[in-house]
Amino acid sequence: MSAGVQTAGGVGTAPVSHTEHGDAHHDEHEHHDQHWLWKYVFSQDHKVIGKQFLITGIFWAIIGGTLSSLFRLQLGWPEGTMEWLTPVLGKWVEGGKLNPEFYLALVTMHGTIMVFFVLTAGLSGTFSNFLIPLQVGARDMASGFMNMLSYWFFFLSSLVMFFSLFLETGPAASGWTIYPPLSALPQAIPGSGMGMTMWLVSMVFFIVSQLLGGVNYVTTVINLRTRGMSMSKLPLTIWAFFLTAILGILSFPVLFSAALLLVFDRSFGTSFFLSDIYIAGQALPNQGGSPVLFQHLFWFLGHPEVYIVIMPAMGMVSEILATNARKPIFGYRAMIGSLIGISLLSFVVWAHHMFVTGMNPFLGSVFMFLTLIIAVPSGVKVFNWLATLWRGNIRFTTAMLFSIGFVSLFISGGLTGIILGNATLDIQMHNTYFVVAHFHLVMGSSAFFGLFAGVYHWFPKMFGRMMDEKLGYIHFWLTFAGVYLVFLPMHYIGIAGFPRRYYAWTGFDSFSQFADMNKFISVAAIIAFAAQFIFIVNFFYSIFRGRRATQNPWNSTTLEWTTPIVPGHGNWPGEIPAVYRWPYDYSKPGSESDFIPQNIPYSQTQSSNLPYEQELAD
Repeated sequence: MSAGVQTAGGVGTAPVSHTEHGDAHHDEHEHHDQHWLWKYVFSQDHKVIGKQFLITGIFWAIIGGTLSSLFRLQLGWPEGTMEWLTPVLGKWVEGGKLNPEFYLALVTMHGTIMVFFVLTAGLSGTFSNFLIPLQVGARDMASGFMNMLSYWFFFLSSLVMFFSLFLETGPAASGWTIYPPLSALPQAIPGSGMGMTMWLVSMVFFIVSQLLGGVNYVTTVINLRTRGMSMSKLPLTIWAFFLTAILGILSFPVLFSAALLLVFDRSFGTSFFLSDIYIAGQALPNQGGSPVLFQHLFWFLGHPEVYIVIMPAMGMVSEILATNARKPIFGYRAMIGSLIGISLLSFVVWAHHMFVTGMNPFLGSVFMFLTLIIAVPSGVKVFNWLATLWRGNIRFTTAMLFSIGFVSLFISGGLTGIILGNATLDIQMHNTYFVVAHFHLVMGSSAFFGLFAGVYHWFPKMFGRMMDEKLGYIHFWLTFAGVYLVFLPMHYIGIAGFPRRYYAWTGFDSFSQFADMNKFISVAAIIAFAAQFIFIVNFFYSIFRGRRATQNPWNSTTLEWTTPIVPGHGNWPGEIPAVYRWPYDYSKPGSESDFIPQNIPYSQTQSSNLPYEQELAD
């Protein structure tokens, strides 16, 4: 067989339509003639849509970080005056004190924004859109129109959530997990009224956006791979995006059903989640519902959601570590297997969030066992990342630093997950700052580090320019130090029993000894948040004034670096390149250069071919 059609391992390859030179030119010419509204706003180009998700995510990250700074001020100085915030917060500052109801709303909106709008849409929406067609060798997503709808449903969701912040009664205030009865009774607290209704409406639009995007990502990976791109030659980024999309398709409809039943309870007098409720001494007519049922529905999404957030970061970090260590990724197939293992197990561990709900202890032990088992594929990934770094010829780019930081945070946060996965220990730690510290390290901060790594690494492909490395280094070190200075002390006060979601802890003698610790955490958090503006300045300045990029600035092997510096509509001006080899041929013995792109046939690399590769070349 000639090298030109060899698929080496050839599992289920699919030819891509309209790869001819003329079709590509026609597509590109047609796109350039479009009005700017259709080219940049209602675009169906996956690259533009990815950038829209990214910039919207950055906007939400600023809001989410601002909200957390406000409630850290309250926690650090609960006896202090907030009078100086009155011009911004208005009636929510009363007599120099932050309104306790508003504190709950701050915590609720911070969690919602960061988990869904920044780390789900901002991370997966950006990089799944941007990289899937470029790395599998496709002109665009399977459906450009569905892709455009996915972003605009997210935008609509964002608008509803944003305007809920300015309601007279305040935004939703029942925690980001919106547990009933606070979320099911509009009259419970001010934040249970219109703010909660808008939260639910926003979340319905958000779920529609995620499902439209997810179906598109899965279809594109399965059907639109270029010639020779078997599943066993996909970069780990694509495997991560592919499995993340499957998780979203299977789990988000369950949150949709929970939100729908909550709307029924709120507005139509049903009792899915309500029973034996008294308000001001008056019994409500609701009978037979169970708030624990809502928790099951929420966490059936909520735990896969953790991996929807972290798996795209895992994929990108794997790619960046291999590229900048100038080594093949260690254990490519084990990495794929661990991603699949995590995806499967993520659906059967949700009740470890519910050990204190009165669950049958035997059932608790089953969920505990499954929870501890999920540490195995995570441990495989950590081992393989460290083995990839071991004795590598490491280039410490900003993206590489954030990737190494990701591995560090994932280990630190993952170890505390083993503690919380044990039901006996979790019952003691539940609703303390130990839990807050755990998930902010392993999910929140880790995913942010993956997001930053991805932006710094693929920025040249997005905008044709380079971000400033010196500012990137400052951004990394301030953020890395800041994250640990915020969340390590939280483990300490959490073990001592310090409760989460408390507006003020000064009424408890046992917690007053942590006053200085809380001040320290608050100062570290505000400095770490301020450091993110270095990234924002660097990002927007570099879009317009950054140093111009070369075609393949990192000497990477994957297909996106074979396109023009800034790819037009259709990505490749001529025929889409075929793929002949796996995506991690770095520092191969006998090779003239330290990387061999995927589109180079074995017949052109005779000096470095392994015996089986030589057979394919002949």
